[in-house]
Amino acid sequence: MYGTVARLRIRQGAEAQFSQHLRDFTTLNVPGFVATYLYRTDADPRECYMAVLFESKAAYVANAESPAQGARYQQMRSLLESDPDWHDGEVSSFGAVAR
Repeated sequence: MYGTVARLRIRQGAEAQFSQHLRDFTTLNVPGFVATYLYRTDADPRECYMAVLFESKAAYVANAESPAQGARYQQMRSLLESDPDWHDGEVSSFGAVAR
């Protein structure tokens, strides 16, 4: 698997819109998309870490370079205080439990 982890901060009052934006993405049937995970910190629920997983680097890059994803990113960015801090790379799973 391949993906990205981003540190981000949601604008005050945009938390519900941001969550809906993530839910909407899962309905698009983007080729190779696996999952998105959002971690909200206990210290500040608007400070989050988001992990987005794809089946392969090729699928991730194809999505990232698509005009549709560019538009979705701009929509997401409008809900944030600043640009996310992105970290792309290979993903390994150790002992994941299917639910």
